[in-house]
Amino acid sequence: MSDAPRAWPLGFRTTLIKGILYALGIGAIAQGAFLEALYLPEVRFSELGFTELTQTLTLAVSCGLLLYVRHILKVWPTVTLLLLAFIGASLVREQDAFLDQYIADDTWQIIVALIVVPSLAWVVMQRRRFLDEFAHYSNSFSFGLFTAGVLTTYIFSRLYGRQDFWRAVLQDHFVREFKDVAEEVVELLGYSLMLIAMIELVLLARRVHKARLEHA
Repeated sequence: MSDAPRAWPLGFRTTLIKGILYALGIGAIAQGAFLEALYLPEVRFSELGFTELTQTLTLAVSCGLLLYVRHILKVWPTVTLLLLAFIGASLVREQDAFLDQYIADDTWQIIVALIVVPSLAWVVMQRRRFLDEFAHYSNSFSFGLFTAGVLTTYIFSRLYGRQDFWRAVLQDHFVREFKDVAEEVVELLGYSLMLIAMIELVLLARRVHKARLEHA
């Protein structure tokens, strides 16, 4: 039986409500970074600041949603495993300072390897199933948002946060904090897009799950 959901088009009202909620969420994140800069001078944009903690929360919630799709709804297990490995590795990477300080240097790299390598191996072994699942997921709104989030976080934020770029912009007024703030806030935006993508995946997976039950 195909995993493609029945064509239940979303109404304008539902789409509008989702759009408003997503806009409010993104706006809240931007406002949080603004308030962090104004009122949290001691921890702003550090590991204990709003931006860094929200990055961790965003990735953790995304992992939780993927676990729900994979283990409760049981939809697209190989695709969701690969997504979970990627986002889980990102979550561990965000804790690098904590792991280096309280456990050992480069601990995060070992943990990431333990997450990614077995996951990739399983997906390769199940590659036919993965390709069948991906054919459905790649045509979804969730996949488009996830791709946008990845590009924002792992390409744009890195290039935008280059020290040479900010030295050219600020010249004699260069302060490393400007560069770090720009990179971290854009990175948070990317993670937020990935979270919205996972919310959309849950909504899509619920449709798939419901269609399966109706055809059982």
